[in-house]
Amino acid sequence: MKTDTSHHDERIAKMTFASVYPHYVTKVQKKGRSLQELHEVIQWLTGYTPGQLQKLIDSRATFEEFFANAKLHPNSHLITGSICGYRIEEIQNTLTRQTRYLDKLVDELAKGRKMEKILR
Repeated sequence: MKTDTSHHDERIAKMTFASVYPHYVTKVQKKGRSLQELHEVIQWLTGYTPGQLQKLIDSRATFEEFFANAKLHPNSHLITGSICGYRIEEIQNTLTRQTRYLDKLVDELAKGRKMEKILR
C-alpha cells in the first residue's frame, strides 16, 4: 500500500469541486442511488446543504477552499480503508485525506452500502 501522497497533494488542492462533482453524480446514479442520497452523504461529511454545494460549484471552488470552509463531521476519522491504492488513515496531508474521505463515502454509496453504515 502506498503512503506518500505528496506528488498529488498540490494537484488535489487546486482541483475544483465542480470538475469532480459530475463524476460523483454519474457514479452513484449509474448504481441506482439518488442525487438526494449523494447530497446527504456530502452534507454529513462537510455540513454543506445542497444550496451551499451549488454555490461552491458555481464559484468553481477548489478542494482547498471547499474543505477550508467545511465543518467536518466529528466521526469523519472513522472513514477508513483504501482508495486509489492508499490507506485513508495513513494519508499525512490533511486536505488529501479529507478529499479521500469524500471519495470513499461516494464509493460506498455507489456500492449499495446502507446509509446508516455510510454515515458512521
